Amino acid sequence: MILEIEKVLKKYVPMTETAFYILLSLTEPRHGYGIVKHVEEITNSRIQLGSGTVYGTLTKMQKDGIITVFADEERKTVYEVTEIGKELIISEINRLKELHQNALKFEGDFL
Repeated sequence: MILEIEKVLKKYVPMTETAFYILLSLTEPRHGYGIVKHVEEITNSRIQLGSGTVYGTLTKMQKDGIITVFADEERKTVYEVTEIGKELIISEINRLKELHQNALKFEGDFL
């Protein structure tokens, strides 16, 4: 398990914005279209993911054990985050917090 998470962290950190927001959307199980709508909502429409991007990323994440299929409803696959996925998003959130703190600390030097 430790080797598995280290492998995932090495592959995904730093995360792309697309992967980050897709994973962030899985605080509850969602299908692809639900993820697209959630990302659009939480980014105030700044990010509008295409279905090819979403499903390509979901397939990759599923293969890497970050997400799993929660339910397979009629024509809608519902995804949820795994324990490894939770560790990944927490690691990325902590990295982004450090980035943000340092940005705030030094931005005045550029003004």
